[in-house]
Amino acid sequence: MSLRIEDYALIGDTQTAALVGHNGSLDWLCLPRIDSGACFAALLGDPDHGQWTLAPLGGARTTRRGYRDDTLVLETELVNDEGTVRIVDCMPIRHDHPRVRRVVEGVRGRVRMRSDVRVRFEYGHDRPWIRTDGERIRAIAGPHAVVLDGDVPHRADEHAVCSAEFTVGEGDRVGLRLAWTGPRQAEPEPVDIAGTVRATERWWRDWAGRCTYRGEYRDAVVRSLIALKALAYSPSGGIAAAATTSLPEQLGGVRNWDYRFCWIRDATFTLMALLEAGYEREARDWREWMLRAMAGAPGQMQIMYGVDGERRLTESELPWLPGYAGSRPVRIGNAASAQFQLDVYGELMDALHQARTHGIPPDPDAWQLQRTLLDFLESHWDDPDNGIWEMRGPRRHFTHSKVMAWAAVDRAVQGVERFGLGGPADRWKALRHDIFTQVCDQGFDTARNTFTQDYGGSGPDASLLLIPAVGFLPAGDPRMRGTVDAIERHLVQDGFVQRYTMNERTEELDGLPPGEGAFLPCTFWLADNYILQGRHDEGRHLFERLLALRNDVGLLSEEYDTGAQRLVGNVPQAFSHVALINTALNLQSEDGPARRRGSQGPG
Repeated sequence: MSLRIEDYALIGDTQTAALVGHNGSLDWLCLPRIDSGACFAALLGDPDHGQWTLAPLGGARTTRRGYRDDTLVLETELVNDEGTVRIVDCMPIRHDHPRVRRVVEGVRGRVRMRSDVRVRFEYGHDRPWIRTDGERIRAIAGPHAVVLDGDVPHRADEHAVCSAEFTVGEGDRVGLRLAWTGPRQAEPEPVDIAGTVRATERWWRDWAGRCTYRGEYRDAVVRSLIALKALAYSPSGGIAAAATTSLPEQLGGVRNWDYRFCWIRDATFTLMALLEAGYEREARDWREWMLRAMAGAPGQMQIMYGVDGERRLTESELPWLPGYAGSRPVRIGNAASAQFQLDVYGELMDALHQARTHGIPPDPDAWQLQRTLLDFLESHWDDPDNGIWEMRGPRRHFTHSKVMAWAAVDRAVQGVERFGLGGPADRWKALRHDIFTQVCDQGFDTARNTFTQDYGGSGPDASLLLIPAVGFLPAGDPRMRGTVDAIERHLVQDGFVQRYTMNERTEELDGLPPGEGAFLPCTFWLADNYILQGRHDEGRHLFERLLALRNDVGLLSEEYDTGAQRLVGNVPQAFSHVALINTALNLQSEDGPARRRGSQGPG
């Protein structure tokens, strides 16, 4: 039976990441990049799809688990009748080979341990050829090779399972190492495993020490920032939406997507979270990634890209994997990358505007790119699109998409008026006014006193909570108050917000059967609206309910199943952690990121 999603902790080296269960089982690892094929894929199948188990012989129970303060070095304490052991897991910050370090420390008694390593490349499909060289084992298949060694030798059997048994007493330490090498790379030299763990710990503490937030939610904010850093692909500055693919939005359902890519929709939220917390270098790297990814014809702009800016993210299914908790299909790649979404133009324009506002030195080519995007948007803002939620049904005139088209034009106007950049400001002002008028006429239901998901629709959409955040209308406007009321009535379930109504019309709208959890970023957006409306106690209460959903090591997935009371969706979810950071900052200051971002006012 699968562990719960909340039973997993993350380790990573800022280029890829792994998930470790509370029982010491490493069930997910993609090498050499976060979007590469997994060599441990038991998360989406069974042990023979790839897994590294490390635990006391005969079973044990977990008594404590957590990260060493302000690091991504994980400690798990396991107890049985023989005594207590501590497993320390980390991935050293990469300089050449991606590596996993596992150290077993004896705490009490003498505990017999067993390590079983099943390397299965390409998401559990390819069983490797095993070669033994003294106490070092190599698992090889095509372009991939994994080297396993350490303080105790493993032995391989006929099923390509590499096992070791050893005993640790109080004060003993046994180190194990796994490293990936490419086809022409030299193998890593033996190193002091305990020393590299200490060096990794120092690196993360130094990085976390740059955080400038000192509010009451510092621990949650720093843990979220560390999760974002772990999801960043350091060679490019891109930040993946999650470390996993195909963890379901509904247990047993089909809404299982690959989130190991970079979404433009997250651009401004991510940029502001990093800047407000003191991470200007990471914010600048994110901006540079966006500029490189966007380069090209504006009509070919995508909603997401690979971590290095790749455009081709072909979606396919992996039939040999049964899926997490039987949730099929398992997908890699993402067909939504080919969709047309107007909101990404607004997100990109706003992100570059916020970078200028916060004093990040301008890129000389950025404004030319923005003007090119505006030229395209002038001719296409009135087209239907797939919307922020990547609807796989027919394109529609989604209200949020039009609001973000307005935001794109508004930031262009501000580029001229606030920063002295060149452009036809009067023409853009007229366009901004036209979009504003159309949204208020066609996207607002006067009878129900609410903005609607799409023009002529009757139901609300949680993305409408972003209207004040981009400055289209203030949170206190009666139309916005009515929209919040409608969302509370129709989309809030057990205190948490769903993206949109799930009913018999859902499949017509998004091309999929109904059923998913409450969307955690949307719930943070509701808290932000409460704060902007002066309802601080309600905003704080909702924020703290969201904090209570984090697992024992402070991580959030994308959604929450209120019936099963379980996290669902891919994990850790960057969008959820970005929203957490921004709401914490909004609670700390009257001039938080939501108020500053939305200070422009209507057109």
